[in-house]
Amino acid sequence: MSEIVEAQAQSEQPGDPEIGVTERTRHRRLRENGRVRKADLDAVLAAGFVCHLGVVVDGTPMVVPTCYGATADTLYFHGSVASRSLREAPAAEVCVTVTHVDGLILARSVFEHGIAYRCAMVYGVPRVTEGEEKLEGLRVLTEQCAPGQWDYARGPSRKELAATTLLALDLAEASVKIAAGPPDDGEGPDAALGLWAGNVPIRTVRDAPVPAPDLAPGIELPAHIAALQG
Repeated sequence: MSEIVEAQAQSEQPGDPEIGVTERTRHRRLRENGRVRKADLDAVLAAGFVCHLGVVVDGTPMVVPTCYGATADTLYFHGSVASRSLREAPAAEVCVTVTHVDGLILARSVFEHGIAYRCAMVYGVPRVTEGEEKLEGLRVLTEQCAPGQWDYARGPSRKELAATTLLALDLAEASVKIAAGPPDDGEGPDAALGLWAGNVPIRTVRDAPVPAPDLAPGIELPAHIAALQG
């Protein structure tokens, strides 16, 4: 948790570019957790590779988990469901959410319990990528999931590219919130209850790679995949 707080403090240096605030991204509830620095948005997006895509299809809201990759100004993600919606309504808005759970905040009262988290929500109208941008977007997505894998594995064929839908969403409209730290009920009447309070950190760990059962003998584990452990 200290690493999160430290990174958060470093990202709030004077002169850092800010995210433009819109009516949709304005922080209203728990404003103290809101962040407006572009560096905070970049850090949240760089820390993962799974997002949830919110889109309306046939009049029904859907939230779909999918993989993503981010550059400085664009979020690339698989989105066949959203692509279908865009074909029916070209100006269809989506909301893409990335969330990392960093711990449980356990207070002396249930009401004061919380979650330590980092979250970004990106709004806008995505576009369907084609040609060189589509290939570059797939590279960005692949490298975010497993750095080094794009150059190691066979690249997509024309048939595979045609069967793949990759959407691009501008990062111009986004909202970021970060919650960390201990419970804040230590100075209230519940402090006299004599109950334990604190944090239970949670982190994602990549275990040792498991080879495919049909892997031919003699094929060694590539260094870039071995480096994913931890």
